[in-house]
Amino acid sequence: MARIKGGMNAKKKHNRVLKLAKGYRGARSKQYRVAKQSVMRALTSSYAGRKEKKRQFRQLWIARINAAARINGLSYSKFMYGLKLAGIEMNSKILADMAVNDAQGFAQLAEVAKSKLA
Repeated sequence: MARIKGGMNAKKKHNRVLKLAKGYRGARSKQYRVAKQSVMRALTSSYAGRKEKKRQFRQLWIARINAAARINGLSYSKFMYGLKLAGIEMNSKILADMAVNDAQGFAQLAEVAKSKLA
């Protein structure tokens, strides 16, 4: 039986990495060895970036809710605790959207939270 050499598979692997490195500057997009290192690092960073994005959105939502709650005379923590006591289960994303786009509705929620705290 004839021996199969690995040239086809190696070429395929190299092309896969070079395709991912497209748009990189200089040798990073041309030479396999350099491109492989850059792509590995980029993929690691992109994984971390997807996790970081979730943290940043949560931080933004809390900042928006806090700002709107303080306009209505409450801190973020008291506002959220008041909603919990009132049995209102709304996630931070929706509350932040209300704080920006529906100030009147948010003010009503703040009043409900205030009444439950008192």
